[in-house]
Amino acid sequence: MRNNKEYSQAVTQAKENLADLNERGTEAVGGNVLEFMESIFTKDEIVESELRVSIIGELIKARQEKGISQKKLEELSGVKQPVIARMEKGSSSPQLDTILKVLAPLGKTLAVVPLETVNEKANPPAMLGRIE
Repeated sequence: MRNNKEYSQAVTQAKENLADLNERGTEAVGGNVLEFMESIFTKDEIVESELRVSIIGELIKARQEKGISQKKLEELSGVKQPVIARMEKGSSSPQLDTILKVLAPLGKTLAVVPLETVNEKANPPAMLGRIE
């Protein structure tokens, strides 16, 4: 899978640009860019990417809300700071046990929810990776 963070940022930017053009009533040149991006990734790859971005985003948010540096999180979790940095940057795919080690000192964990619950929500990938 390509760099998930870059993909997520590109999709977000494309949606914002398209919304802006639609607001102004201007036809978008290449207005099907979202369809194109979705055509080069499988639905599973997109869901996986969005899930990973959601989990890491929540991890970063929790760390920042607690006012904990990556170095301090290393001390609290036992996960090396460079590993935390790569994880937050999106340049690595951490193992589940690494994510759990980092979340614990932040007072968070991962939740597994029934798919039926997820399908009722507006943003399934975010719900799949819900951190409580």
